[in-house]
Amino acid sequence: MEEKRLDVTQSPTPPTAAGTPPGPKPKSVGPAVVVGTALEFFDFYLYASMAALVFGPIFFPSESSAVSTLAAFSTFAVGFLVRPLGGIVFGILGDKIGRKAVLTFTLLLMGVATGLIGLIPSYETIGIAAPILLIVFRLLQGFGAGAEFGSAVAMSYEHADSKSRGRQGAWPALGVNIGLLASSLAVTAVTSLSDEALHSWGWRVPFLFSFILVGLGYWMRRNLPETPEFEQLAADAQTRKKVQPLRNLLKNHWRGLTVVAVSTIGLNSISYIFKTFSLSYLAEFRDVAANVGAFGISLASAVAIVIVPLAGRFCDAAGARRVMLIGAGGIAVLAFPFFWLLDTDRPIYIWAALILTVGIVQPTLLAASGSFLAQQFPADVRTSGLGAGREVSGAFAGGLAPLAALTMVTLSPTHSTWGVSIIFVAGAVFIAGSALGDQYRNVANGDRIDDPQQRQHATTP
Repeated sequence: MEEKRLDVTQSPTPPTAAGTPPGPKPKSVGPAVVVGTALEFFDFYLYASMAALVFGPIFFPSESSAVSTLAAFSTFAVGFLVRPLGGIVFGILGDKIGRKAVLTFTLLLMGVATGLIGLIPSYETIGIAAPILLIVFRLLQGFGAGAEFGSAVAMSYEHADSKSRGRQGAWPALGVNIGLLASSLAVTAVTSLSDEALHSWGWRVPFLFSFILVGLGYWMRRNLPETPEFEQLAADAQTRKKVQPLRNLLKNHWRGLTVVAVSTIGLNSISYIFKTFSLSYLAEFRDVAANVGAFGISLASAVAIVIVPLAGRFCDAAGARRVMLIGAGGIAVLAFPFFWLLDTDRPIYIWAALILTVGIVQPTLLAASGSFLAQQFPADVRTSGLGAGREVSGAFAGGLAPLAALTMVTLSPTHSTWGVSIIFVAGAVFIAGSALGDQYRNVANGDRIDDPQQRQHATTP
């Protein structure tokens, strides 16, 4: 009999364990998903900005400001090194005990660690203990953040019907940009203070604000409903106890894992260079006031909050894969003009560069990645696949890309940015390659079934 054909422009609706589609979406899911990813990126962008602007002289004093900044950026990379462990551990737990429990715990871990960073005394006050505490809290922050985005994607995707997976899969991306806007406004505010106030107490205020955000997030997530797909998988308690998501993932879903990893390398490389390296580049090599770049990120984030829902709807109309390809093309086109605009040293052109990249192209890719990455796996290994695939590759790309970019520009006698633009082009190639390797046909046609004979039967009418 002929194999069933799928519409290549639409996201699939993989069968649930009981063979029925998910029920109506509770209204509390969207806000609960958004608040957690907003906290994650409030924390991470805040840390990245302060690493670029403040942490060097406070925690790593040196005669060379460039050396101090490189040391501070190294601690930013440290957080990414532990994210894969968090992604794998909490991803497995998400597939074994549920998405809700994982999302609640990771929220608390991220938020508390970020708040505690704001309480660390300076190197001048407690010596070597200051950078050690900074690294410890950064590790805890990264461990919790390792599972947040992937679990949030699974939660939002599994509560959606087949016609709204693009829109609802974009919820985490909306949270990302709300968190980015909040943190960039905070950075803009504190960098407008005098240097003395900024370095003594101003930088601490946004970190301490994280305690309030985590309290709000916990209140919203404590009553968050579990997804229908996981509840159906968990109906057979005896079977769930024997489930080995990581083994199943590596054995039967390695293609989807590869797609997620390759996509994340591209996405994280461009994202963190746009958002963090650009601030350091403007302040360190162009002598542009720190609040100019921070305000540009704020403007771009405000634009992104509008773009993300539109991109989600575009995914439902045209397919997430197609949107990923369009976004990759946009990154390649802007790779060199981005720095041409920054190098004018004029705020209006700097803001235009950040709006085009951080405000339009990158949020479009991030919105599409929600449903695109989720559809690479069936429900029984979805959080494991998203956690392992995103965070292992993301640790390499997101943590090292800004450090590599800063190093290349620092070592160049003319502070050339050509090498950084080439990283952008490479990131676009990775994103496009992952889109071309989309595995959703296999997932929708029964790839979740481990027995090859059963899988063959599932693909026929």
